[in-house]
Order: sequence, then C-alpha cells, then structure tokens
Amino acid sequence: MELSHEYLTENREYKDYKDFVANCKLTKPENFNFAYDIVDRYAELAPEKRALVWIDDFDDEKIFTFTDISRESKRAAAWLKSKGIKKGDTVMLVLRRRYEWWILMPALHRIGAIVIPATDQLLQSDFEYRTNAADVKMIISYDNPHVQTEIEKAKVNSPSVQYLVTVGPDREGWVSFHGEYEKCEADFPRPEGEEKTYNDDPMLLYFTSGTSGYPKMVLQDFTYPIGHIMTAKYWHGVVDDGLHLTIAETGWAKSTWGKLYGQWICGTALFVYDMNMLKPDKMLQMIAKYGLTTFCAPPTVYRFLVRQDLSKYDLSLCQRFSTAGEALNGEVFNKWFEKTGKKIYEGYGQTESTIICGNFKDYSEIRPGSMGLPNPLYDVEVLDPDGKPVPRGEIGELCIHVEKERPIGLLMGYHKNKELTDAAFEGGVYHTGDNVTQDEDGYVWFVGRKDDIIKSSGYRISPFEVESVLQKHPAVMECAVTGVEDPKRGMAVKASIVLSQDYVDRDPKEMEVEISTFARENTAMYKVPRIYEFLKELPKTISGKIRRIAIREKDNKKEDK
Repeated sequence: MELSHEYLTENREYKDYKDFVANCKLTKPENFNFAYDIVDRYAELAPEKRALVWIDDFDDEKIFTFTDISRESKRAAAWLKSKGIKKGDTVMLVLRRRYEWWILMPALHRIGAIVIPATDQLLQSDFEYRTNAADVKMIISYDNPHVQTEIEKAKVNSPSVQYLVTVGPDREGWVSFHGEYEKCEADFPRPEGEEKTYNDDPMLLYFTSGTSGYPKMVLQDFTYPIGHIMTAKYWHGVVDDGLHLTIAETGWAKSTWGKLYGQWICGTALFVYDMNMLKPDKMLQMIAKYGLTTFCAPPTVYRFLVRQDLSKYDLSLCQRFSTAGEALNGEVFNKWFEKTGKKIYEGYGQTESTIICGNFKDYSEIRPGSMGLPNPLYDVEVLDPDGKPVPRGEIGELCIHVEKERPIGLLMGYHKNKELTDAAFEGGVYHTGDNVTQDEDGYVWFVGRKDDIIKSSGYRISPFEVESVLQKHPAVMECAVTGVEDPKRGMAVKASIVLSQDYVDRDPKEMEVEISTFARENTAMYKVPRIYEFLKELPKTISGKIRRIAIREKDNKKEDK
C-alpha cells in the first residue's frame, strides 16, 4: 500500500504528458505533518512494511519497518523535548548517512522544530557562520573526530548552541544520544495548542552551497514533503514496496529529494549505503545484491559507473535510473543505454524547490541532454531580463509564476533576508537564476547559471554545450568550461579538465593537442577552447556541483599579477 493517492486529486496513470499536465494535481490537508500523517499512518496500517535498509562499508546491516521508525522517532522526540527543544527551535544534523538521521528527522517534525541538515565537510568557520545565522540551539553529529573537533572550535563563538550531541561513543563535553534517548518512553502525542504545527510553519532549513558569497538560508514549510510526490512517483518512478537509492549525503538537499519524503509517501523503502567513498564496482554490487528497483545519482557517478564492465552485474530488477545535479551529456546517456538497455531519466530542480523539470514516467520521449518537460505543479516560463517571454529556442532565465499562489514545494523565502527574498520573487515570478532554452515541443535545455555564460567575439557560449563535446573524448573524466578575459575576443574559452585514469600519465601538451583537435572536429570553431588546464580535481560546492566561479576567480587573480 502507498499513501500518495491521498494527496493526488486523481490516482491513475496518465495517457501522455498532455494528460499529465492537465489532470495531475496535489492537495494539501489541513496541518499536514510528515511524521504523524505518513510515518505513523504506515505503522498503523501496515506495521511490517519495510521503511529503511541500511548498510555500511563493514557490512553492518540494519532493517527498519515503519513501526520501528515511528516508535524510535517518538522516543527521540521525547528526549529532544526533555532537552528543551521546542517548536521553532533550530537543530543541526551532521550525520552523513547514519541511520539515526531517519529517526531524528521525523522526531524533530513531531516537535515542530526547524531541521538544518549539514554536510560533514564543513569546517570551524562554516559551522560558526551557520550556527549564528540560524540561531542553532543543538548540533547532533556522528562520531567523526575531525568533524566533532571543528564543531567544538566553532561552539566557542556560537552563543546560541546549548548542546553538542554525539550519536557515537561518549565524548567529553558532549551528550550521548544513544545513552540518553533509549531510556525515554516511545510516547509523543501530536501537539495541540501553542505547540501545534501548521502548514505554513517553517520545518526545514538548508544553507545553499551557492556559487558565490555566503550561503543563503532556504526555508521550507510543512507541506514541502507533499511536493516531492512529483519527484518520487513521476520522475524517480518508485514502486510500492520497492527499494530506492539516491546517492547523496544527508547534508545535501538531494537527501530530502531522494532519501526521505516523496519515497516514503509513495510506499517504497529506502536503501542507504553509508560509504566512506564511492567505489563504482561496490556500488554496482549493492544494486544487484539488494535488488534495488529504482536508482538516482548525479551525472558524475554515471560517468564512473559506465566505465565498468556492466555485464558482470545483474541490474535487471532496477526498473528506472535517474539523474540530477548537473546536466547530463548525451554521450553518457548513450553509453549507459548501450551497455544496460536502460535509459537515464534526467531531472532538474533546486534546494529552493522540488523537481521543476523532468522526464516524467514515460509520458514523453527522452531527448538526451534535455532536462525534460515542466512539472505540472509549476507554471514555468523562460523570460528575458525585462521579464518578457523569449521566443522558443532563445536563451532566457527559467522562472516560475507565483502571482496567484506559491506552489507546493517552492521555498517560503530566504530566512532573515527580506531583500534577497523580494529579489528572488521580483515581478511575480520565482527567479531560478538558471539560463535555459525551450524548444518548440516544450523541452527545457540547460545553458548555465546566469553568470556562467561566456561572451566571446560576439557569440554567447554555453559552458555545458562545450563540456558535452569534450566529455565525448575518452580522456576526459570531468571538465568545466569558463571564460577568461581576452583583449581580442572579450573572453576566451577555457577548459579545465580532469583526465581519466588511463590518460593521467600522458604529456599535458600532447593531451591538449589531442583534445583540441577533437573539439575542432566536433563543434563550431567559436566554441573550441583556446586555453586548457589539467587538474587533479575540479572545485565543487559541498553538494557536488562544479564551481566555475572558483575557476574564474583563480584566473582573475593570475591576470591581476
């Protein structure tokens, strides 16, 4: 059984995308709370229904039913309340992929506290900024000595933080989560009165990784999980009683996209592989061994997986593969399809939203390289800087109309920053900041962040378009294309490249000639990079997106010298 049908005006398969757009609508009940209305409902209606399959690198395995999650999250909520955590308080979770995250998330929803998932890659200054910006009251961390040391250093300058909590072995100055919460009663009735939660209460806060400046605080309300029915059911294609894996650390917004809300609402169990680092062969073994039914990973992961001997792994039970985070180039799509017979369904969205565009079910054909078609919940339009629609095929900013109402799943605003919020919603639309084109059939094609477009010799060049060509060369594992100031052209096209393992020992000048020749043979001359730099790794945000701005800033400093 699945509960998604309770939030859909029609519970049926749609004939095609046109039918999907016209008739797929979501409803939000009064005062929805994910912990009570999803987790506890499953525990009541299907006590043995599998919720979570967790495994780590040491083959330690734990399986949780919804009854388990319901019971333990109530126990955790009771413990949190005993520590003074109340509605509206902010609690930071730094738990990587530890199973406790799936207990603490609904526990905090029960109370009405605001959850701040955070990555374990943060350092002292990162923690200080976040704790002070969001008035964090408690930090709960897994037992990584380096991470916990950074948190301890940050606490000195974080007056709002009252408790540091460890989910691992005892640590001096820290509260033991397991040592205390397990002693509490698993009883936490739905709050009433002043502690009652409402649909428009803040529930979740993410610090966006950003491409420049300090991270913004994206605030989502209690209806946000409902919006992810579109993500899980129609893009991921999850199935009732299936097993879904989205590769993401819990500090990323992708974790609530693919590791919690929509998937549980749609009745599928979550597979969590708590790995120290990605090993492509081990990941493929996990998909085969556990019989995953749906799988989602960023394009970078597919670039590693597709280079394996995929014939060694039984992927037959996995009904659907999907991707998001960066645009997927057609070469990876084609190689994956050639080797597995399965397509990769691309999707696009932001920390500020649920899925905005995607390849939904099989309601339309996949056009490799396109992000797909707009989510029916979002009134999407491509606009010029004056807020006017651009002709099909021309570059503009992807925007979402909000004049009538804010759609389910779109951010409430940027916490404590009215100026930034007003700018994001200027002109009655939400501005994504992403430049795209939309073809005659409505498919959306990613061009780049507004500040990533390269203007060279009068041409507007999409970094992604050039990157897609370069990545067809077997030597190119990853690349980022940026513009460098040039007195003749205005900007020159530069390619920063991470070479594949088989090519890392080759002479850089030789590789530059080979890749440049390949580019000239496969794209227009004005797009061909004039400058090449070979790196061991590309600068990325904590959510794994390439930071082209970091490359540009580094190049600008060189120019200044």
